[in-house]
Formats: sequence, structure tokens, C-alpha cells
Amino acid sequence: MSEGTAPHGLEPHDITRSPSQIYYYKIADPANSLSQLQLCVQLVLDQNPSFGRMKFPQIYNVYAICGFAALGGILFGFDISSMSGAIGTPAYKKYFNNPAGTRQGGITASMPAGSLVGALSSSFLADRLSRRNAIQIAALIWVVGAILQAASNGVALLCVGRVIGGYAIGICSAIVPVYQSEIAPKEIRGRVVSLQQWAITWGILIQYFIQYGCSFVDGGVENPNQGTAAFRIPWGVQAIPGLILFLGFFFFPRSPRWLASKDRWEEALRVLANLHGGGNMNHPKVLAEYKEIEEALRFEREVAETSFAALTKPRIFKRVILGMSIQCWSQLTGMNIMMYYIVFIMRAAGIADELLTASIQYIINVAMTLPAIMYLDKFGRRPALLCGSFLMAVWLFTTGALQASYGNPNPDKTDKDISWVIPREHRAVSKAIVACSYLFVATFATTWGPVSWTYPSELYPSKVRAKAVSLATASNWAWNCILAFAVPPLLWSINWKMYMIFGTFNAVAFIHMFLTAPETKGKTLEEMDDVFDSGLPAWKAGKIESRLDRVQRDIEAGNLKVSGHSHAESVNVETKV
Repeated sequence: MSEGTAPHGLEPHDITRSPSQIYYYKIADPANSLSQLQLCVQLVLDQNPSFGRMKFPQIYNVYAICGFAALGGILFGFDISSMSGAIGTPAYKKYFNNPAGTRQGGITASMPAGSLVGALSSSFLADRLSRRNAIQIAALIWVVGAILQAASNGVALLCVGRVIGGYAIGICSAIVPVYQSEIAPKEIRGRVVSLQQWAITWGILIQYFIQYGCSFVDGGVENPNQGTAAFRIPWGVQAIPGLILFLGFFFFPRSPRWLASKDRWEEALRVLANLHGGGNMNHPKVLAEYKEIEEALRFEREVAETSFAALTKPRIFKRVILGMSIQCWSQLTGMNIMMYYIVFIMRAAGIADELLTASIQYIINVAMTLPAIMYLDKFGRRPALLCGSFLMAVWLFTTGALQASYGNPNPDKTDKDISWVIPREHRAVSKAIVACSYLFVATFATTWGPVSWTYPSELYPSKVRAKAVSLATASNWAWNCILAFAVPPLLWSINWKMYMIFGTFNAVAFIHMFLTAPETKGKTLEEMDDVFDSGLPAWKAGKIESRLDRVQRDIEAGNLKVSGHSHAESVNVETKV
């Protein structure tokens, strides 16, 4: 455009021009004003990447980054136990007209229903705005949901608040593991992504004890006129970690793989150098990882693997099914039933102080996740999946057998929650059921808990990673929603048989994982194609050397010459002859 030419509406081809070439803008057609305004904004952002961005000091410690990102897991944990303590208080029962069965199931299921939608939409935000910004948006949405729940004046508004909060959790649960896996080096990826699960357990524990403390408000559970602060305070404090997550993320970098996917190569190299090379762009590990990312993205663009349609291609589709299956099985293990309805389960076991007894399993959940964080990268993902499903099946079958052998129909016909109880004269049986519950939680915490988040975030190529993980996480939330809605009536109608059903699910999961889940420890995200395209069965496919290690050794030995890397666009890696 030259000076003196007639003003015109902004066109798509103008995006390729520099700001000096476009000095005058006028909306030529009011009907197209919105699309033209969007093009104008896109022009400014593309040509001035720093425009409108506040500069914050950046933290590049991998543990600090992934640990802070795991605050998204705290929100998830608050969600899981947000009902477990409240449903037993007189304040909750009176204010919401004593919901039970399907009605209570609907209230509980409203959160995972929102999470399902959030998970499905998460990839759009993560791919377009960056993983970091998507998590920040989710944090703000979570705050709105928490406020609505705390201010709810009936079941309708409570469900609206839970759906909105759930939408935020769906985004975080899908994107936080992706962000962590793209930040971390392969040697500790399992450890730092497992921080997501550890944060979930802390969220569950903190929320439960807040609810336990608030249950003593206005005379506690013995007072039929207990005030609504018993449930409003626990739901209101949920907003605090959401605000911290939003504000704190300004001090952490964007994913280098996302930056590379947007052709922001210099930024990507700088972030990689700060993360894995102490700020040295010439570090062999940084250059080797950069080369891996560059080659993987080039291949993905050549085969056009960038859309949801790419997930249906045979080489990707089997991984999509595997990721969705792992998230599905993590719900069908029965763990979240223990979290949502532990008060009902303890009451059915004949435990007098069910709130305090139930709290012990939340402590176990936190404590037993630590071994997984420490050893997941040493022992691997596959052994954890197999051992976990086998042992959880044992604990559930044992619980079901004890309930069937020693339980009786509940003589208290006014109790709308429990239809089958262990008589108080069978104290040893009650203790055995509680012990099985604790062992079940300990097993899940050390195996499926962390692996169900780590494994799906590792499986996919960069360009479709957020999309594929969003589908995997959506399957988690779909089953979470179904189970949250179905379990109260199941506990009432089939009681002990429910444990047998979930024990069977674990047995089937063991067989499925043995046949289809290869080991992924010690491999870069770009090397997953080698693992899954090797043609080897699952029990052998992960036993191949990391390509990144070979490239790094060649660079260190001088067998690969790296030149022009002061500007990331011109990095060249040449084989020395």
C-alpha cells in the first residue's frame, strides 16, 4: 500500500505486511467489521509479539514450574472432596431439602459434567493461546464457580456454580500435565508430572479437613439448626488457590514446544537453554533437544498432523484409544467413589465417627503418592499400572465378600443413603473393611493415581498433543460424571455387589494394560513414535535406547556440527565427515 492510495478494509493478505506498510485502516464494509477488527488485532500481535505484554521476571527451575502448575491439581482435589464432608452435615441437609439418591447424585455429577465440557474445549485454548494462558483462564473461571457455590440459595444455583467450577477443572486437568511434560526433561518427567496427582491428594485432604472443622459450626452435627457456614466456608475458600494460580503463572515461561509450534524458534531455544542448559544455548543437551523438536514438527507438518482429523490416522489412533482407556480405567478402579462417598461407605461398615475415620484415608492418599513421585522414573509406568490394577481388584473383592457375608439390610428405614450395614457386633469385620479401604487408597496413590496423568500426556506428537490429551481427559470426566450420578442409587439398590463390579473392572484393566501399554520412561516426547511404531508387543516396545542420548553424545564428541544457533531460526546440525 503506498501513500495516497484509497483507504480500504483490512484484508487477510495484509497480515504478511509489516506495520510500516499498513499505516491507515478503515472499515470498508460495516457488515464485515468484526472479522476485519480481528484481522487488525492479529496483525498487531503478529508483527509486535511483545505488544500489550507486561514483563515479569521468569522462573526456570523445572521443579518450581511444575510444582506451581500442579496447583491446578489442588483445584481438582477441592472438587473431589467438596461434597464428601458437607453431605453429612445438618446444615446441608436442611438447606437443600435433604437431597438423596438421584438428587444427590445429580448435585455431585454437575461438577464432572462441567469438567467434561472443559476438557473437550481445552485444546482450543491451549493450542491458540498457549498452555500457560489456558491454565490462567481456567483459574479465573474456577474463582467464579467457587463464589457461586458459596453464595448458592438453592440446588439450582449450587449446580450452576459446580458446572462452572467443573469447566475450569476440565481445562486444568487436561492442560497442566501437557504443560509439565513439555517443560520437563525425560529423566524426571514422570516425577514432575506426578506432582499433579500429589497436588490432587493435597486438595482432597485440605478441603476435607476444612469441611470437617466447619462441621462443628453452631454446635456441630448434633444441632439440627446448624448454620449454613458449615458448607459455605469450605466452598468459598476454594477461590484462594485459583487466584494464586492465575497471578503466579505470570512468572513462569511458556512451553518451548508450544513456542516452536508457533515458529517462535528463538524464544523456544532461549526457554530450553534456561530450563535444561543453565542459560547456555550451546549446551549439547539443549541443542539435541532443539533438533528433536524441530525434526518432529517438520515431520508433523509434512503429514499434516495438526487437526482433530489427524487423531483418526492409524499411527495416532491407537495411542488416542490407549490414553482414553487409561483415564477411563482410572475412574472404573472405584477410587473416586471412595473420595465422593466415603462417609456413606464408612457408615455402612458400622463406623461410629465416620468423618474422622474417613479422614485417615485422605492422609494415606497424600503420603503414599510420594513413593510414586520418587520412583516412577526408575521403575516405570507399566509395572505401576499392572501391579495397581491387580491389588485394587483384591481389596475390592475382599470388601464385597465381607459385606455379603456379614452385612444385613439397614434396620433404620429413615436412612435414605444406606440400605446395607455391618451390625455393630461384628467389629472385627468393620475394621477389616476399613483396612481394605485404606489399602485400596494406598495402592491407587502409588500406582494408577500418578500414572493416569503422566502416561497420557506423553503419548502424542506435539501438534496434536493438547487435542489428544483433551479427549483422554474427557473420557475421565465422562466416567466421573456417570459414576458420581450412579453410585448413590447403586449403594442403595445393590449395596455390596457394587464392590464386585469394580473389582471386575480392575481385573479387566490388568489384562488390557498388559496387552497394550508399552513402557515410556526415559524417552523424550518426540521419541514416542519410535516406541509405538516399532512393531514390538507392549511388553517389549519400551526397551529401546533414547535417540536424544545418541544425538547428545555425538554433539559432545564433535560428530555433529552445530552452527548458526545464536538465532534459533538458523540452527543447523550437520554430521561430521
